[in-house]
Amino acid sequence: MLEVVNLSKVYNIGPLGREKFYAVDNVSFHVADGEIVSLIGESGSGKTTIGKMILRLIKPTSGKILFNSVDVQSIKNKKEYYRLVQGVFQDPFSSYNPIFKIDRVFDMVREEFFPEFTRGEWRKRVERVIEDICLNPSEILGKFPHQLSGGQLQRLLIARALLIDAKFLVADEIISMLDASTRIDVLNTLIKLKEKGLSVLFITHDLSLGYYTSDRTIILYRGSIMEYGDTVKIFKNPLHPYTKMLLESVPTTRKVWSKGYISLHGRTVPPTFCKFYDRCPLGDSMCKNVGLERFEEGHFVACVKVRREGELVA
Repeated sequence: MLEVVNLSKVYNIGPLGREKFYAVDNVSFHVADGEIVSLIGESGSGKTTIGKMILRLIKPTSGKILFNSVDVQSIKNKKEYYRLVQGVFQDPFSSYNPIFKIDRVFDMVREEFFPEFTRGEWRKRVERVIEDICLNPSEILGKFPHQLSGGQLQRLLIARALLIDAKFLVADEIISMLDASTRIDVLNTLIKLKEKGLSVLFITHDLSLGYYTSDRTIILYRGSIMEYGDTVKIFKNPLHPYTKMLLESVPTTRKVWSKGYISLHGRTVPPTFCKFYDRCPLGDSMCKNVGLERFEEGHFVACVKVRREGELVA
């Protein structure tokens, strides 16, 4: 379905733009048909930048994004691309014009993509899609955005993508602003759609949500992939020190906060060294020239410490 190959996004910063900041640095992964892949990392790791490049909102500095084996930058007709690839973002309220009723969002889809549909035919199609996302059309249509909850608005944005017959969805922190009970409704909606063939790149900083939804997981740090593979294998057997730190940082309901914390070592990160070097308790002079290597079937890690211990397989 979608393949990202050696993707980078570089910004010029500093006085006169002489310094370079790698928001995304040589990232490669793929998302298969009917698969949910979680892109997990802390704020500033490059998750949203990757999503925006896939959606053609910003251009890559280098590398390629292939959709059904076609370079998306070479697609001249953007409308055809957006019929297949859609995005849903963090704040559902900002996606709606408060002076229009919810129906306007769906009417715009008909006007842009399906002008051949009559209003009656389109109404039936809209109602069917709203039912598919577990909402009642009679309770939704005709309402203004402020009359609906954040979870309802978020699911309606997913419904908009379904109306276009989208095959790939970039879901960027789509439940971070929702309460716990509403989150699970939205996640279950994604899982049901996945079972119907929709592919999803699920961007999040919440490990528990990524574990709940995804088939495979990408752990991203400072624009680079630290660990990548089958979700269960990564969560049950984390290899990279950064992945371990993330998992140890997740609060649970079974214990209260302790005074232990993860400290920064204050080291600088020399060129070619692992980007986690300055925070890694295992970091040493060997932590350079790091790349993803296969640890086991469906599990890759970028850590020379693992390699030195002889645990990587050919």
